[in-house]
Amino acid sequence: MDNDDRDLIEKNGTDSLGAQIAPEDEGDDVVFGLTDRYIQAIVEALRNGEEDIVSRELADLSEADIAELIEKVEDEDRQTLLQTHGDLLDPYVFSELDSGLRRKVLTEMPARQVAALISEMDSDDALDLIIDLPDDFQHEVIRFLSAKTRITLEEGLNFPEESAGRLMQREFVAVPQFWTIGKTIDYLRAATEELPDEFFDLFVIDPAYHVVGIIPLNRVVRSKRSEKLEDLKLEDIHPIPATMDQEEVAQLFRRENLTSAPVVDESGRLIGVVTVDDIVDVIDEEAQEDFLKLGGVGQDDLYSNIRGTTRARFPWLFVNLFTAFSAAAVISLFSNTIEQLVALAALMPIVASMGGNAGTQALTVAVRALATRELSSINERRIVIKEVLVGAINGCIFAILIGCVAGFAFSNPMLGVVIGMALIINLINAGLFGAGIPIVLNKLGADPAVASAVFLTTMTDIVGFFAFLGLATIFLL
Repeated sequence: MDNDDRDLIEKNGTDSLGAQIAPEDEGDDVVFGLTDRYIQAIVEALRNGEEDIVSRELADLSEADIAELIEKVEDEDRQTLLQTHGDLLDPYVFSELDSGLRRKVLTEMPARQVAALISEMDSDDALDLIIDLPDDFQHEVIRFLSAKTRITLEEGLNFPEESAGRLMQREFVAVPQFWTIGKTIDYLRAATEELPDEFFDLFVIDPAYHVVGIIPLNRVVRSKRSEKLEDLKLEDIHPIPATMDQEEVAQLFRRENLTSAPVVDESGRLIGVVTVDDIVDVIDEEAQEDFLKLGGVGQDDLYSNIRGTTRARFPWLFVNLFTAFSAAAVISLFSNTIEQLVALAALMPIVASMGGNAGTQALTVAVRALATRELSSINERRIVIKEVLVGAINGCIFAILIGCVAGFAFSNPMLGVVIGMALIINLINAGLFGAGIPIVLNKLGADPAVASAVFLTTMTDIVGFFAFLGLATIFLL
């Protein structure tokens, strides 16, 4: 470590400013996170065996900052960091890691160490951690857990993937409906060790453990001790079935502005709670998943090895190969036209590219609207018509611009008219299929985010080339 980096850490690392060291080095103010220079200084200390410095800095960083540090360093440095300082890390550091990297890091640890981490976490975070592990390693870790934790996790694993049952936290506060505010407060003070670390609402239950109301904490502290819970409870409780998909749970939270909601089993008994911090993660996860699916990329792509990434991307590229062959087949139908008018070969990519980009815009809007449930059978026709009209208007504007340029550049005004007409046709086609394909796929039960892009590319290429070369054959030869 050079003197500047050592001075940098010694000056700033001991006063809890480690996450904001020398923001001017990055060219902008750092609101949160670690600067590249700070990370490099930590890496140099790690490589030089200056464990005291590294330990001191890790003690001053938040779980999210340490996770960022682990994610950004090289594999060898990451391994050294975890081997020499892993025992000092808070278990929730691993919750903050990218899921792909978390799986890689945890599987390199002894099963007993992973079990120790899980034992210190809330049930929802513990389940989230163990779900990422390979099945064999998962069973090995579970063997080292206490009976109570093991039963809790095994019950969670029995719920469907990405369901409320896997998302929920089993630590919650439930109180009988006949209690008063005073008795409730006394209970909360006496049962400190049994309470969740954080909670927002009290769930009011009947003798059958069914939720009959919710009381926000702020309402509890503002009420008189003599008031009864049944007089204060909110009846709009939004119980969530344990089998409900987590994306639907997120939609409910967004729609009703919830901070927490009870999770119930098939008989309506309270078995857990979903809190807004988990929903933020779900929304982020679902958004990333849809975004990556549109590009045919997996969520773990960034931290996968070359072989894994290549294998994951191959099917997407293989499907696109057939798209390319389809477009090539259309072009081959007009080979004589292209031979007689070489300018067509130079202008063809413009028509296809403009259609592809316009279609992607409509596709993105439609996929997002389906994901957020803003698009349904009631308004889908209006959305498709709107995208078609937008495509037609933009097509006319660009037809004039590109038509004039092409006609002037090749001294052939009719060529400008042909490419202009082809652009109008293909942008209308892009609007129609960009908005229509996700809707149709959704009705068929397919994931629009995965399959839409392939079909859209095929349609804009085929229609674009066919329109341009067909019109050229009719009007230019």
